[in-house]
Formats: sequence, structure tokens, C-alpha cells
Amino acid sequence: MARIKKVLVANRGEIAIRVMRTCKELGLATVAVYSEADRSALHTRFADEAYCVGPAASRESYLVIDNILEAARKSGADAIHPGYGFLSENAKFVRACDKAGITFIGPPASAMDAMGEKTQARTNMIKAGVPVVPGNAAPFVDVEEAKAFAQKIGFPVMLKAAGGGGGKGMRRVDRAEDLDAAWRTARSEAMSAFGNDSVYMEKFLDQPHHVEIQVFGDTHGNVIHLNERECSAQRRNQKVVEETPSPILTAEMRAAMGAVAVKAAKAVDYVGAGTVEFLVDAKRNFYFLEMNTRLQVEHPVTEWVTGIDLVAWQIHVAQGGVLPMLKPIAPRGHAIEVRVYAEDPATNFMPSPGTISYVRVPSGPGVRDDSAVYAGYRVPNFYDPMISKLSVWAPTRMEAILKMRRALDEYVLTGITTNLRYLKQIVLHPEFVKGDYDTGFLGREHQTLLGNEDAALARVSMIAAAMRAHQRAEKQQATIAAAHKGTGSSQSAWRSAGRRQGSWKKGA
Repeated sequence: MARIKKVLVANRGEIAIRVMRTCKELGLATVAVYSEADRSALHTRFADEAYCVGPAASRESYLVIDNILEAARKSGADAIHPGYGFLSENAKFVRACDKAGITFIGPPASAMDAMGEKTQARTNMIKAGVPVVPGNAAPFVDVEEAKAFAQKIGFPVMLKAAGGGGGKGMRRVDRAEDLDAAWRTARSEAMSAFGNDSVYMEKFLDQPHHVEIQVFGDTHGNVIHLNERECSAQRRNQKVVEETPSPILTAEMRAAMGAVAVKAAKAVDYVGAGTVEFLVDAKRNFYFLEMNTRLQVEHPVTEWVTGIDLVAWQIHVAQGGVLPMLKPIAPRGHAIEVRVYAEDPATNFMPSPGTISYVRVPSGPGVRDDSAVYAGYRVPNFYDPMISKLSVWAPTRMEAILKMRRALDEYVLTGITTNLRYLKQIVLHPEFVKGDYDTGFLGREHQTLLGNEDAALARVSMIAAAMRAHQRAEKQQATIAAAHKGTGSSQSAWRSAGRRQGSWKKGA
């Protein structure tokens, strides 16, 4: 297989930048795509080239296969990395890349057909003898069919998107009379996120843990697992905090779950990075939930404890390379990741788009921030509100918790409302510190996690902080202007770097 020379990243935000960083370290040229709403986004500036692929709505830009492939053709990219979300689990997109002679950095379309579509994955796992959560084997034709099935397995149930994950298109339903509304919402979310409104149903397990296993395969039939991630700190079925190793797993459970995950991946000739997700009940029985046929948002914690660059591995195996290691490795130390969202926990997590006035990112030993925002950046309201992933590493879990508390104390972002304070309360909470928290943890403790601070006072404090930051920024700009006075240059730094608006290329 020919060596990859130029990679188009078919995504936006922090994951686009994260992939590009590895590409640059490997000496590969990078291409960004952007919607009209993302013209000033950081990932467009970070890449060597950038191409507009449509209007703001993702269904008219990031989800349009022809537009992505046209950008690849114009740029001469010989490979596409999909990131996560959007087209990352779309088998049709993989086949289109194959037809165009472009290397898709991810699993083959056949593996996506088998595992990326959630109901098909359940059927395959049942055939393989893997325990699964009770549910239906195919998407429902209509809501009446869903109602009949729910009565059969009993409430509560979970409606889930068949064509993707990440908490999109997922709704818990406790009563028959709530199913109609949940059905409409789940289908609408699924269509918006994945271009597929098919949904299926599973029995809701009471107080389970959500534990996933990172797997990796190559084109030579080798598959290994890279340990687990604990993902039970969720709100609205969306992960908020992830850590590894899981505080509830023993070495024996890790080996058993890892073996099942590898078996699942081998059954579909899986290539690249994938994640097999499980629910673990109170008796520590585990059940197959789904397989995500892509890189996960929370992959940095696995990179921390293994020392592996998972994106570099993805590129390596996409070129036909053999896995750099063929045996599982024990986790080294402990890593925790929190997701920073532009949202207001006090108003039912409503998104908080707007212009960021000031950012101070935490740093220091064992601290990593994957982000794509900057002072002056306007967070759009068209996409997922996650703006940053903050992760830490330390030799022990308690040391990692303390490091995360310190990092969150250092994190300052003003101009919009974020969940930073909420995240601080999570890592301070006794249940989290103890380590035996389930998927209902954040819901049960929501009021406690909001804290006792008066909401009006909090808003006043935020406005005051934003004003101070703005005044500092104005003073800094005045100082810079004075320093450059008389230089005779009126060009912006970006134009000096050879960049122009619209579809541009370095040196153009």
C-alpha cells in the first residue's frame, strides 16, 4: 500500500487539530474543511490548506460526502481521517473514498456494516455468544411497533440511534405515555447527527456502570485491546468525565472484557481504532452495548496510560503496517478527562454560544488540553457545544483527582457560560472520589453539583470577570500597537503568512 502524503481531516474543532498535530509530527501535509460558520475556526488556520464545504448546518456541509471528496480532489489529499461524529461511522462514505482512490483512515466499510449499525452489531454479538442487553434486533418501522416492543420487555427502556453514538438520538422512557415524544426527539436528533433517523430499543438496566474497551486491529489479522475506560459520569447519556483504569475493574475482569472485545473485533475483520462498550451491573456481570467504529472523544486517557499515539497507529495501519505491539499492555498510572462545554448546567445544560473574551488554559506536568478556541472566537450554535477536553495523568487515582482539581482551578474562560464550575464539583464529590459511581450519578446529584452559589451572584461575577478581561485585552492591544507604530506595515499576521479568505492554500 502506498505511503500517505497528505491527509484531509473531515471534521472540525479540537479533534481536527488533534489529528493534524500527529500528521505534522509524521511529516504529512494537512487539509481542513469548514462550513461557512467555521470560517474563522482555529482548525482552518492550523491546516496547510482549507476548503469551504457548505453552509453552517452540518447536513449541508460536514455531512455532504460529495463536498468532502471534492475538497480532497482539489487539494490532492490521498487520505481522509474522519475524526469522530459526522461521517466517521458512515459506510457509504468509506466506499466513496475507496471508489475515489483515497485511503480512509479507519475500518473498512464491511466492518462498519457489521458493527457501526447498532442493531446489526447486536445480532452479530448474539451469534458470537456475547451477552447483550435485552432489546430488539432491527430498527422499528414506526412508533406503534416500538410501543408494542416496550410493553413486551417492560419499562423503563432506552431508545437509541441505530446509526451512531455519542449520546445523540438516545432517550430513556419510563412510561408508555412518554414514548411518542421521546420517539420524535430521538429520531430528530439521530437524523441531525448521523443523517439516519432509525432507532432501536434496549431494556434500561438500573444503576449500571458504563465501561468500554479500546481495541485496535491491522490488515494482517492482528487485534489487541488497550485496556478500559470508565465512562459512567454522564448527563443525558452524554459522557462528561472519563478515566482509566476503571476503579471497579479487577485485573481478571479487564482480561475477560478485553478478550470479548477482541473476539468481537476479529469477527468482523476490524482495522484501526475501535471501542467495544459494555454495561456492568451491580454483580459485575457485563453486557455488550455497542461498538463504536471510530476514534473516541476520550482517547487521550488511553494515550496517557499506554504511552501510545492512537492517531499515529491509525495512520500506520491504514498504510498496511503491522500493529507496533501484539500483546496487551498493563496500564501505567491513572488518567482522567473532563469535557468542557459551552453550556449552562443551571438552566438544564442549555448551550451557550457566543464570543469568548478571555482564555487561560491550565498547564504543567501531566496536564493536557485538547481545544480549538481562542480569545475572540465566536462559539457557533450549530454544533455540539463541547469546546475542550482537559485530561491529566498521575501515578495513582487520588493523585490524578488532585491534579484535575488543580487544573480546573487554573482554567479561566470568560465571555460565555461553561460547565467548568460543575466539573470542579464532580471531582470534589465523595461518590466520585470513592470510585463506585454509576450512570445515574450526575442525575441524582445534580443539585449538589450545581453548588449553593446564588445564580444571580454567579452571573454578576462572570460579567465582572469578562469586563476585567476585556480591559486587559484592550490595554495589551494598545501596547502592541504602540510598539509597532511607524513600521509601515498594515498587513494582518494571517495575510503576512500567505493566507486568504475562502478556500486558501499556504503560499497562495
